Amino acid sequence: MKTMCLEGQNFAELVAPTDAQIRQRVRALWSAGRHSYASLTIEDGSYVQVAGGRATCMVERFDAATGKRERAFHDKPSPIFPDGTLLVFGAGELALKSDEWFVADAVVEIFLCFKDARPYPGAVRWRAAPGF
Repeated sequence: MKTMCLEGQNFAELVAPTDAQIRQRVRALWSAGRHSYASLTIEDGSYVQVAGGRATCMVERFDAATGKRERAFHDKPSPIFPDGTLLVFGAGELALKSDEWFVADAVVEIFLCFKDARPYPGAVRWRAAPGF
């Protein structure tokens, strides 16, 4: 099994985090709070990361073997956040498409799939991250 590291804004780094620790950390994120982003990285440098929190999360993944960075999206665009709406969080701001907004529980599932090297939920798809 590959070594994993869970890191985040104002969180102590966790090596080999449990499912419960991942759930707790992702659910504690809040765009306007002191914890507004986190990442789960494996030893080869591949990772999944989240910015935002609660009902306003954005997820990206990076594959170290291919050098590809991708953003998650789904088939239910947000009626509240049209394309171009800014996600403002502790590391800055990102313009998102209406189908790139996720709730924290969906992010937890994505992180756990990455941790366990299992397929992502069927509703989650990936496209090249802007600027990469």
